[in-house]
Amino acid sequence: MTQPSRILIVEARFYEDIADELAKGAVAVLDETGEHYERVAVPGVFETPAAVRFAIRSMEMKAVTQGGYSGFIVLGCVIRGETDHNEYISRSAIQALMDLTLTYSISLGLGVLTCNTREQALERASVEGRNTGAKAARACLSMMELKKDLFLVAR
Repeated sequence: MTQPSRILIVEARFYEDIADELAKGAVAVLDETGEHYERVAVPGVFETPAAVRFAIRSMEMKAVTQGGYSGFIVLGCVIRGETDHNEYISRSAIQALMDLTLTYSISLGLGVLTCNTREQALERASVEGRNTGAKAARACLSMMELKKDLFLVAR
């Protein structure tokens, strides 16, 4: 029997109620599949790539005693405001996450909402709505499985 993987959930907490719904969806999927996970909070979406990189660095330094993380789930929300600040935040963070994914061959499920309104964000985050957190968790698990299928990690 293989040991369950460890997954790091990085939660941008700027919109706490939305972050809670995203996390609820992701955690439900991981609990259902028996995966082990840890949750860390960061102030906003802009900080999520740094948190993922910190975790990768701790694995490189062998500072993580339990073997590191097999996957990452990033959750957060950016809502359009009166200026185009949201465009810079979302593009920068998502590009940085993609760069980390490609550079370090990590399995990442992206659950970052980019919405025009709070109502849109709540619909997309809600476990009764589009349940983006669950979708991000399933994407992470799928990419972890693909790495196994391509012999990048032991089966």
